[in-house]
Order: sequence, then structure tokens, then C-alpha cells
Amino acid sequence: MRFFIILTFLLLNLYSDVISKVVDLPTRHNISQRLLVLSPYMPKAVVVLFAGGHGGLQISIDGKFGWGTNNFLIRTRELFVDKDLMVVIVDAPSDKQSGLYLHNFRQTEEHAKDITHIVEWISTQTAAPIWLIGTSRGVESVAYAAIKLSELEHVHGFIFTSTILADTKSQSVIEMDIERIVKPVLVVHHKNDECLHCSFSLIPSLMNKLKTFSKELYAVEGGQTYGDPCNAFGYHGFNGLEKEVVGKISKWVISH
Repeated sequence: MRFFIILTFLLLNLYSDVISKVVDLPTRHNISQRLLVLSPYMPKAVVVLFAGGHGGLQISIDGKFGWGTNNFLIRTRELFVDKDLMVVIVDAPSDKQSGLYLHNFRQTEEHAKDITHIVEWISTQTAAPIWLIGTSRGVESVAYAAIKLSELEHVHGFIFTSTILADTKSQSVIEMDIERIVKPVLVVHHKNDECLHCSFSLIPSLMNKLKTFSKELYAVEGGQTYGDPCNAFGYHGFNGLEKEVVGKISKWVISH
């Protein structure tokens, strides 16, 4: 498959040998997917990051965020690079850049198609194994892709962090067909997550439904919590534990 990429921003950090670029990747008809890519010189693996909330990061041509800078995966992006991982941050596609953004879109065939194009493009940039990581609502994107795109050979596995386990307005991750996931899954969840949708008491149901040959639960303790229990600086966002959590995820990705 041929790709027509518009590189809107490119910066080489001469001190850390980290290349940063914004990529507008054509996916569906007349639709493009903006990505922020951060890469060390020789990445050991690739982590594709899906933020929570409405997911509309509004990435500018110079790599700045219009929304979501405090999101766990967004604020820790450089920690992943420090572990020799290439980071690909996924914004909402060009047809979802206002209003509800990714709300009611994460579990759709169109979103899965966009993710397919992202993975295929990454595989043209590096031979390193690719992992999809979501946090909170972002896990819906990752879980749906894990179910629908299991045949993508370049995707090696999936990381669920602060998973949506209960929801009256949409299908929670537990209610999805996650028993169909065949590749490795690491579940990362804070034991004291007080978000209404993410009670740790529901984690056994999630783990029991996962039937993949390789799965692991990393139950997090400690840290700090402020404000809304579903926000990025609650236990929900692993506040104060960023290095520990990123270290665990990175080690698991590289070892698998």
C-alpha cells in the first residue's frame, strides 16, 4: 500500500537524538489522521497512545496540544521515549475535530480502519514491534482494535490502563468481545481508582473475560489524588507514580 504523508513539523533534538514530527496520514476517503511521533534513534518497540476523555487532542502543526496535556499518556510521552520506545500519539481524525470528537466513535469500523492505516504506516518507518496503549476512554479504542484487527501481524499486543469497566451510556470494555483478543494484554489499574466507571472491584471480571495466552494485571498502589476522581491527577491518572507505571509498561513491552 502506498502512503502519501504530509510532514507538517520536523525537529531533531541534537542533544537527545530524539526526532519529533507531526504527520497527517490519509486514511478514509478525504479523511486524514494527525499523529505526533517521537522517536529515539533506534527504538526497541513502538507504543501507539490513545488518550482518554473525548480524545480530541487538537495537535497543532508544531506539535502542541489544544487539549489533553495533563492526560496520563500525554504527559508521560517523554518517559516512554527515555525507555527507548518510539511514541505515536493519535489525535481525533480530521472529520472529528470538533463537537464530540471521539465520543461514540471509538467502537466503530471507521475508527478501526484509521487505526489499521496508522499501524501499516508505522511498519514502513521501523521494524520494531508495535503496541497499542489506551488510558480510560482510550482503552475502548485499543480494545476495539484488539478485537477487530487481530490479524495485523505488526501489532504485538495491547496495554489497558485505567480501563472503563462500567458505563450506562456506552458499552464498557468488559461488555465488549474481549475474549476474542489473542495477543498479549497488560492491564494496569490503581487499586484506589475512585472513578465511577473504573472501580477496581470489577477488575476480576475483566481479567476472567480475557482469554489470551498471555495476560497480566499490574495493580498500582500509592501516589496522590486531587479533584475529580476521574481526572488526570486522581489515582485514575497514576498521579505521582508516572515513572513507576511507565517503567513497568516499558519493561513488559520490551520483554514480550
